[in-house]
Parts: sequence; structure tokens; C-alpha cells
Amino acid sequence: MDKLAIVGGARLAGEIPVSGAKNAALPILCAALLTEEPLEVENVPYLRDVDTLLALLARMGVAIEREGPTVRLQAKRIVSPEAPYELVKTMRASILVLGPLVARCHEAVVSLPGGCAIGARPVDQHIKGLQALGATVRVEHGYIHATTPGLRGARLVPDLVTVTGTENLLMAACLAEGTTVIENAAREPEVSDLARCLVAMGADIDGIGTDTLRVRGVPRLHGARFRVMPDRIETGTYLCAAAITGGQIRLGQADPGSLEAVLAKLAEAGCRIETGPDWVALQAPARLWAVDVRTAPYPGFPTDMQAQFMALDTVAEGSGVIRETIFENRFMHAVELQRLGADIRIDGNTAVVTGVTRLEGATVMATDLRASAGLVVAALKAEGETIIERIYHLDRGYERIEEKLGALGAQVRRIR
Repeated sequence: MDKLAIVGGARLAGEIPVSGAKNAALPILCAALLTEEPLEVENVPYLRDVDTLLALLARMGVAIEREGPTVRLQAKRIVSPEAPYELVKTMRASILVLGPLVARCHEAVVSLPGGCAIGARPVDQHIKGLQALGATVRVEHGYIHATTPGLRGARLVPDLVTVTGTENLLMAACLAEGTTVIENAAREPEVSDLARCLVAMGADIDGIGTDTLRVRGVPRLHGARFRVMPDRIETGTYLCAAAITGGQIRLGQADPGSLEAVLAKLAEAGCRIETGPDWVALQAPARLWAVDVRTAPYPGFPTDMQAQFMALDTVAEGSGVIRETIFENRFMHAVELQRLGADIRIDGNTAVVTGVTRLEGATVMATDLRASAGLVVAALKAEGETIIERIYHLDRGYERIEEKLGALGAQVRRIR
């Protein structure tokens, strides 16, 4: 199992491009199931989760061609509307095939999803929404079984804001008869990116970017070409990497407008931020100031950046309070940061981080995708070498991370 070795102390500097957003690419690739015609998706990152999803789609009968960051998919005939456990267990986003399969094939058998161990993320909102659209759904032996004579539009009001739930129901509603209104919809930029792709395929969607989506069903969708948005979480992670090392970097092919809450916190920590239409630059102070963070659905502070900011606070001046409101089990990285010398106290969903003057390299273990990114950020500041184990989590969400960090001057190597 691969490990990552990082020798801390280098001040990051330079310019690198941002990859396509994984959390936008995955639902957009699933949208290929909604049409017989080709869907060409540009700016798709090379990631383990993308490979897993493409293998799942191919198993269903989708013809797939990949040339660099461009993936061409054609689901002319879906031979098996089933997502088996062996392909679903490692990635929660595989649940996103459920809505398109029910809408187009009128049936689906999808394993309950896996993914990161960061708390309960039930799929009941997906199931309730599909039932409201006219599907019969039952869960047996770890599988969701859904059938319908044909979906019909309905008013959907999820009990909580759910990104994948909004995406699944949005895709299903595109081929439902009549009008569907999704209230309390997730407003994340990745949801809007999917909606724009669906519109390019012929869907009729109003309210994109708001918490109320109105979808007028159409008989069929057609092929399209669409470019995936830049990855805002990757952008934020590299900005944090530069900030903790006192560095100065510029990220190209970025979308700073999707990252306003993170940029505001970096500025509060003492960083100088500059932005353009497709780039963002950061210059860090000699020492960061501790900041308080409260995670919230978009446009609030993203939970996927919580671990990286906890890492920043470990060496900042003062103390920062971090409140996690999205997931109940997302402080597992705190124990690993303590192994590096961090001063962190946990009380339920709140962490109090008091900055120290130095961290020391040690062997630590990644527990989930974003926790591993937080450990990378801290390791860049720690004195000596840090070994991060179980970095398959990193490979699920960060494209060529050691190459990109190396281009900025970090001493990073993969141990196979």
C-alpha cells in the first residue's frame, strides 16, 4: 500500500494549474445514462474515483473512450441497470447512477454506497424523492431496488440539504412527465455544474444556483459537449499548503468565485489574496493568525476544507475554534495531527486548536480523503520527515499531488 513521504520546511512558490472538480465530474459522467447519444466531458481529472465510476458505467453497457482529460461516453443501450457492491463499496458517489437508471430504464438495482468513514450519510432522501416521483423502492440485503412504470413530476422537499440527493433527483426529474420542484436543494457549485450540463443536453431547468430547482420533464435528452468546472477543494488545499509554509503561489485554471468563504478565512489568517477571472494568488505572512471555522452547506465554509484549516491553526498565532456541523465523525485527523505535536482539544463537534511554534515529523495515517489532505498540509510545515500511510484516500480526490507539490518546491515522494 502506497505511502507519502514529506520533508517539511520548504517555502512553496510558483504556479500550477487546478484540475477538474471530482465532485462535479462524477454526476456529470452519470448523466450519460440519460441519453442514447454521445456525451463528451472535458476537464475530467485522473482519479481513482473516476476510474471506479467509469468501470461501473462500462459494466452497464456504456461505451467509453478517454483521451487525456476528455471522456466520451455513449449509453446507446444499457444492458444491466445494476451497480454491484464490489464496484460501489469504495465510493459513495456511485449512488448517483440510481436516478438516471430509474428515469431511463424504469428500474435499477444499486448497492448501498461506501466511501469515506466520516459518519452516517444515509440515502433515505434519495429514496423518498424517487418514491414521490412515482417509483416503488425497497431495500433488501444491502441493495436498493427501484422500479416504476414512468416517473411523474412532484414537489420534493428533502428533510435536509443533500448534495448527492439533489443531484440524483435532478437527473431523474429531467425525464419525468410534468414539472418537478426541488425545494431545500443543495446550492453547491458542483450541483449547478451538473444542472448546466443537463441543460446542454436538452433539459429544462430553472433556479440553477438557488435552493429551489424547477424541472420541466422532457421526453428525451440528447448528446452534448461539456467542460467540468475547476476543483474548488483542490484549489483551497494548495492555497493552504502555501499559507502554512509562508509561501507565495498562483493557481491557474481556477474558479475563485466558487471559493469565497475559504478565501475570506485565508485573508483573515493574514494572507494576501488576489484573484482574476480564472486564477487566484496567495502570499502568506511570516506567521498565520488562528481563525475560527464553522462548516455549513454552500455558500458557507465547506466541510471538505475543515481538516486543512485545522492544520493551519496548529501553527498559527493564538487559538482557533473549529465547529463541524455537516458530519459527526470528521475529527479523526486531529489525533494524527497531535502525533506531529499539535495542541488540539476535542469536545463533540468542536475542536479548539492552540497554535504551537513547531511541528515534528512522524508517521501518521490518513483516515479519509480530506483528512489526508490536512495531514499533507501539516507535514509541509513539520520539521523532518513525515510518512503518511493509506494515501489511497488522497488518490481518490487529488490528481498527481506529489507532482504538483514538487513543482512548488516541496520535498515529496511516493513510497510504493
